[in-house]
Amino acid sequence: MSIRWTYAFIDRPAAAFGRANAFWTAVTDTELSELRGDQGEFVTLLPGGGADACVKAQGVGSGPGGAHPDFAVDDVPDFVKSALGLGADLAAEHDGWAVLRSPAGQLFCAVPWQGEAVRPPVVRGSRLDQVCLDVPPSAYDAEVAFWSGLLDGWESTAGSLAEFHVLRPPAGLPVRVLLQRLDRERAASAHLDLACADIAATRARHEELGAVFVAQGAHWTVMRDPAGGTYCLTGRDPRTGGLPGPSGS
Repeated sequence: MSIRWTYAFIDRPAAAFGRANAFWTAVTDTELSELRGDQGEFVTLLPGGGADACVKAQGVGSGPGGAHPDFAVDDVPDFVKSALGLGADLAAEHDGWAVLRSPAGQLFCAVPWQGEAVRPPVVRGSRLDQVCLDVPPSAYDAEVAFWSGLLDGWESTAGSLAEFHVLRPPAGLPVRVLLQRLDRERAASAHLDLACADIAATRARHEELGAVFVAQGAHWTVMRDPAGGTYCLTGRDPRTGGLPGPSGS
């Protein structure tokens, strides 16, 4: 059940898909692939310099959108079987890939590995490198157990604060997973995190591109992109994804 590559998927309302794509390609220094899907709802953000893509976007027909992770694997049916055995549900099965739902209701996808191996570089002191799963308190412990079991070979460790749990992939994989325990009961969701060497400088750049400030956390800043989706700028090393310092996580 080897996970060979990881993707962060940006889910935004179809009506704002163009605004989302313009913003996120600027942020990640990428270009759009050709649109895919029956309604042109899927697109890949293509980096230059021989790097492989690790960010994709989807225009969703209902709801506010959010984010989800995709796992590129050697054997999709085997990955799906393992996920179901750990408590996931099969949300949709397609030709060669599948959409699943974690026990708390978070969507994720299993897709075939296409040989991706070269991680995109840091862009202006930041890198989109994390999907944060926002989990209600009643489901948090079970969700940590599920993802820790599913992501075999990943380092599963408590975060810097009690409400966080980090799932760090093997070296070379571009997107990691963070679980955050919410302070109240609501449906599970997800958002994107960028690791930033200088949050203030990255915030200023994003505001120039049309993002707006939402809230300030302990070591992060919550922003809203031009398509209405929230994401976080976090004070982590964009090269490693870890917190500053020799033993950062």
